[in-house]
Amino acid sequence: MRMLILIAEAYLGLILHDIYMRQRDLASLHAAIKAFPIKQCSPRENARTSTAHALDIACALYPKQALCLQRSAVLIRLMRRRGICARLVIGAQKLPFRAHAWVEVNGEIINDRLASRERFLVLEVC
Repeated sequence: MRMLILIAEAYLGLILHDIYMRQRDLASLHAAIKAFPIKQCSPRENARTSTAHALDIACALYPKQALCLQRSAVLIRLMRRRGICARLVIGAQKLPFRAHAWVEVNGEIINDRLASRERFLVLEVC
């Protein structure tokens, strides 16, 4: 039952992110993520894994493709609500130019491949 609620919360987060980005820009999203507090509690041992898994399921059910920034922004909110000190990392690759976003907890990449740190120059952590 807990997992279904978490999936529903992740799905709703995807919808709300789409609405937010239609009305605002990347700078506003960045400021909102930086300002989003980490709830003071001790997360369950498997909270990181179950939260990331719930978002994966929500993305699979979502009618459009959720790109890295959307997935990462939603995951940050979900994790911080559960007391997990998650950070959004934004990186770029010079040639060919590509930008990418992922989530880290204590330096561990949660929603991406470990190669992200090697392929992309980190521009911002929030």
